[in-house]
Amino acid sequence: MKRKIAEAIRKSIEILQKTEVLPVFEMLACNDVAASGRPEIEINYPKEGKFGDYTTNVAMILAKKIGMSPMEIAENIILQLKSEFDSDSESNSVKGIFVKTEVVAPGHINFYLSQKYLQDKVSEINNVEKDFGQSEIGKGIKINNEFISANPTGPLHLGNGRGGFFGDALSNVLKKAGYDVISEFYVNDGGGQINKLGHSVLKDAEAVYSGEYIDELNQKYGKLSVEEAGQKAVVDVLESIIQKTVKEKMLINFDFWISEQKDIVSKGYPEKAIVIFQDKKLVYESEGALWFKSTEFGDDKDRVLIKSDGTKTYFAIDCGYILNKIERGFGKMVMNLGADHFGYLKRFEAAAKALGFSGEIKFIVCQLVRLMKDGKEARMSKRAGNVVSIDELISKVGHDVTRFFFLMYSPDTHMNFDLGLAEEHSQKNPVFYVQYAHARMCSILDKIQDTRDKRQETKDTDLSLLTHEKELDLIRELNRFPELVEEIALDGSVHKLTHYAIRLADKFHSFYNDCKVLDEDNLGMTRARLEVVKAAKIVLGETLNLIGVGAPEKM
Repeated sequence: MKRKIAEAIRKSIEILQKTEVLPVFEMLACNDVAASGRPEIEINYPKEGKFGDYTTNVAMILAKKIGMSPMEIAENIILQLKSEFDSDSESNSVKGIFVKTEVVAPGHINFYLSQKYLQDKVSEINNVEKDFGQSEIGKGIKINNEFISANPTGPLHLGNGRGGFFGDALSNVLKKAGYDVISEFYVNDGGGQINKLGHSVLKDAEAVYSGEYIDELNQKYGKLSVEEAGQKAVVDVLESIIQKTVKEKMLINFDFWISEQKDIVSKGYPEKAIVIFQDKKLVYESEGALWFKSTEFGDDKDRVLIKSDGTKTYFAIDCGYILNKIERGFGKMVMNLGADHFGYLKRFEAAAKALGFSGEIKFIVCQLVRLMKDGKEARMSKRAGNVVSIDELISKVGHDVTRFFFLMYSPDTHMNFDLGLAEEHSQKNPVFYVQYAHARMCSILDKIQDTRDKRQETKDTDLSLLTHEKELDLIRELNRFPELVEEIALDGSVHKLTHYAIRLADKFHSFYNDCKVLDEDNLGMTRARLEVVKAAKIVLGETLNLIGVGAPEKM
């Protein structure tokens, strides 16, 4: 709906310019169209229902540009909207979608959805079922969504878990929005960390890692050389610890596990990238090293590709990996990085541009996670060393709770994971609260299937009976789901899914408490409200599916 409003406003402004009611100016970006950056025109949901279902600031933005009163601009836009869509002047409706549009000082334009539109939305949801919210904004665009990509030197920690759940949910949303998505884990199986792992396995003076898993690796490879122990331990950690946790505990299925050594280094991608830089005269030698002119692309300093001893830097290998992605035909790259990699953003962007990538690169930087209980930092077992592993947390509170809790916060904020609340098996726990709403919907529908007079099933359902405030509020929330999918696909704000699920559960419980669904004395109303329950079940179930948690039918 935001897109329809944006398109209608754009068309109205263009006509007003042609008729010289408004002067000619450069068209502005709208928040449902712009893929990046903060838009000048915002189409949002009003904070209070009395101000309608949608509101826009377009008139106030234009007023600053063209020197007219925002109220005058807004009134002209509304008049043009009426004319463009041949609306009835008394009801002020636009193709039956809006029952009213109004201008509110200092120049807001508010839009009110009609009851008929909301009633018809129930039928639409129930007709398309799980396809509701499906979008084509990503059609023809291939996305590489790389996440976790932890060094294969030990169990995944809470930060890895946060990035993993975020990346997986984002892949779900991008697919829903029509993108061709590849979920990818980049295995850093080369470099100095392999020798560090080898020393740790041998438990010599240069050991870095510790924990129960190191003890087990020492039993297997403790008599080998540092290099051999490190190489074998990396494979063991990847297959027996990381992949097992990802697949069995985090319930994430990657399309590709890309090996730094086998897929990038051994195939010469770093060298290919350097040749491209050389051909474009983007390298120079200094102090015996080869440097990339990353400052020409907005980086704060140039970066070394080949050190004075002839070895390639991590950055050179990263350039090879970026080139590999470009050759695989991705039109957009999403890179999920840990908090300690924030400084890498500019150099990655510089390398991609220099290598000829013209698509969008979206960086997701996941901040740190602290495990808290009763206001204090919580500790668990020591089997993974001195950090809490995601495996341990999932074992303690369950997959659904862990995933939902991590996804309640924007990844760019520091997070305190409330272990006490996570352990609550009640509706105080937001996961159980949302899942209980879904289970209640299923229970209502199961009950009517058991008791419904079969003769009534053939009768038409009259959705025009749906006029109660709580019915319409619930349907309004269902109506927002497709907009949410597109919004998250464009800006990556996956945390909005959990907030939406909670809000939808709130609306449903409020509807259920005020509106009697199963009423033997009013079968027409019963049938209409059952359609609302079915629609709510579809949307909440699909929301939970995108988040990646279960939608139980019984609790």
